[in-house]
Amino acid sequence: MRKLLLFMTVIVLASCGSGGSKQKSMKSDDSMKKDYEVKLITVDPGHFHAALVQKIMYGQVSPNVNVFAPQGPDYLQHLERIKSYNNRPVNPTSWNEIVYTGPDFFEKMLSEKPGNVVVLSGNNRKKAEYITKSINAGLNVLADKPMIISSEDFQTLEDAFKTAKEKGVLLYDIMTERYEVTTILQKLLSQNAKVFGTLTTGTKEEPAVTKISVHNFSKIVSGSPLLRPAWFFDVLQQGEGIVDVTTHLVDLVQWECFPEQILNPSDISMVSAKRWPTSISKEEFKGVTGFDDFPGYLQKDVKEGKLNVFSNGEMVYQIKGIFAKVSVEWRYQAPPGGGDTHYSVMHGTKCDLIIKQGAEEKFLPALYIENVKGSTMADFTSELKEVVRSLPYDSLQIVAVNKNTLKIIVPGKYRVSHEEHFGQVTGKFLEYLKAGKLPEWEVPGMITKYFTTTSALKLAKGK
Repeated sequence: MRKLLLFMTVIVLASCGSGGSKQKSMKSDDSMKKDYEVKLITVDPGHFHAALVQKIMYGQVSPNVNVFAPQGPDYLQHLERIKSYNNRPVNPTSWNEIVYTGPDFFEKMLSEKPGNVVVLSGNNRKKAEYITKSINAGLNVLADKPMIISSEDFQTLEDAFKTAKEKGVLLYDIMTERYEVTTILQKLLSQNAKVFGTLTTGTKEEPAVTKISVHNFSKIVSGSPLLRPAWFFDVLQQGEGIVDVTTHLVDLVQWECFPEQILNPSDISMVSAKRWPTSISKEEFKGVTGFDDFPGYLQKDVKEGKLNVFSNGEMVYQIKGIFAKVSVEWRYQAPPGGGDTHYSVMHGTKCDLIIKQGAEEKFLPALYIENVKGSTMADFTSELKEVVRSLPYDSLQIVAVNKNTLKIIVPGKYRVSHEEHFGQVTGKFLEYLKAGKLPEWEVPGMITKYFTTTSALKLAKGK
């Protein structure tokens, strides 16, 4: 299956402007002559998120995108996804991929610097090096999460942010979950004292904030079954679950509970952390990678014929004295009609704000408001409706679920898919590029976020 993929996807090279390790693609279209503000450089695109950045076009971004990658199936799949966006019947893109492959691909990129924004989404073991050297070369970096996967790389990341400031370039990670509508509504309502009161302090056993994410190895991306690289299942290359998906959840804790506040690692106190594996059979592994057997570098994690991937993790910590719990779990496949799911609760002195995304919600995130502090439901409902009318969303409806719980009905026009969030993040990053700076709270927030995730892994492993 792997050989077939290589054979079939090689035809992508012609349509995406690639072919040969030193190839340059040229187009005579007048649009190519425009002096664009931003020129993307995609480096070693081993994860499908790299392609999602290019699912739409951006007015200030050149359609010519330079790709530097090693030979292999990863970059071929990346080009195939770009080709699918270029050829789709509705709102097709017009990207022209200019590809260089070879063992010196990264050094070649640094020497040529054919653009000003490096997009990183791939093998996370190499991420810290790619970030550091790109920043040192005076390039802006838009990086998929996680930027680092171990506490040993934390100082390297801190230094990269310092260098970026000195060189006047931006280093930013792709936090898509900030753009999900129910999460935005949860944040907005939590800032309203009339309805929410204030965030409770919580305890280790009952944290003030809990965020749980469930993901699936087998899934559909851009309309096709996702074929993952085999290294994705190696925690030394992808990272353990407690430092991977949790990056989003820790970010949301900071973004919702302490909006636009400058945070520091000294604000974090790790209380507990644990990790556990998901077992993958050979058949399941083949189903999502195309490999008939586990590669040699995965044999260390094979027990009784199954691959044990430490993709699950949980941490309880205090941030500025507030107890928070973050948990991630990976399964092989979602139930019929399902997908990745998100659960979130914020406990206020007047109500609880809860996001659920289960079968009852038809796997769409839904925001519930529980009146837990004793005011009459009539009064509580009236106050909530008044507050909701003031939000920057029209047509929101409030319905009763039970005697003390309300639900906000969100119109379909505000439902944006996870894949579309990548365009929203990139658009925001382009705004920051034009301004020449990030908001002053973003860099301290990123540093604090990765201190939190890597500290959790260190504690969970007993180091």
